[in-house]
Amino acid sequence: MTTASPRIGIIADSSLQGHLLTQAVRVQGFQVAVNTDPENLDREWLESEAVNLWVVDLTSEDRWQHFLDDLLENAAAPILFCDGQAPDRAAADYPRWERRLLGKMLDYVERPHVDESLEELETHTAVTSIEPPSEFHQLAAPAGAPERVWVLGASLGGPAAVKAFLDCLPSELPVAFVLAQHIDAGFLDTLTRVLVRDNAFECRIGYPGEQLRHGHVILAPVEYEIGFSADGGVHSTEQAWEEPYAPSIDQVISNVAHSFDTRSGAILFSGMGNDGSIAGPLLNSRGGPVWAQTTDSCAAGSQPDSARETGCVSFSGSPEELARQLVEHVRREIAGEPSPTVRQEPASGVD
Repeated sequence: MTTASPRIGIIADSSLQGHLLTQAVRVQGFQVAVNTDPENLDREWLESEAVNLWVVDLTSEDRWQHFLDDLLENAAAPILFCDGQAPDRAAADYPRWERRLLGKMLDYVERPHVDESLEELETHTAVTSIEPPSEFHQLAAPAGAPERVWVLGASLGGPAAVKAFLDCLPSELPVAFVLAQHIDAGFLDTLTRVLVRDNAFECRIGYPGEQLRHGHVILAPVEYEIGFSADGGVHSTEQAWEEPYAPSIDQVISNVAHSFDTRSGAILFSGMGNDGSIAGPLLNSRGGPVWAQTTDSCAAGSQPDSARETGCVSFSGSPEELARQLVEHVRREIAGEPSPTVRQEPASGVD
């Protein structure tokens, strides 16, 4: 996969604010060309084409009026003025602040471009699936709505991680999946094939009229938001996904939780950005488990790390470990056994 990202220049008169802005910009996949305070900005940077956008945050504009006049007159790149200090990264409103910043940046520069290579998955080596517990064999196929619906949220590096996860799962697993994958709409058909090439799942795009079923993976479409009826039916809300992500993992989690409540769960896989970090805590507060892929097993760890920073993630693991955890979690549910204490992985900081 290749990535071409706009280069961002950050100017802040507070070192803490400059650090927070740098983190937020990098999490979304942009390159930070320079991070400086007004006094130390090199004039060559200001006039250089090496910066595609300046993000400026000054706590005292009166103090920097001469600098601002020079900036407005000589900057070769457009300028985005921030309207206040970033909240602490652990604050509940931080994910929304970060997302608003991204939305404003996209008014000036293109979203970082990523070519997700699905060809490599066509030759992916199959793994041995987990032996199904005896409890699974005793289950009858549900006549109506699926007993459990789990959201899989993924972005950059997600297809390989999700495929590894699905390949490990036994076909008897009584769970229906909804995958929200940040990807160009033109690749969805290919994704439906490669994800299930080495396993017994069925995968379909979530067009209106599709049905959530155990052993099926429904891909959220890119063009419009989908919702779910109580019996597992898929329908269009006739609205676009909320910016800046399409499909929105947060919206998929919210819509699944609304229809299936504590029968739902979510797993956040590899990706850039923080999609899932808003709805994840809400699902967790309602009793739904939220898990995430470990940073060291991700192609890009920003997305699961952002969820971990909210405190909603109760288990972290590689795709294979996540698969084993899900099988055991469902087995215990069926057997009526209490869930064991699960380990958490602290998020890695983004410098």
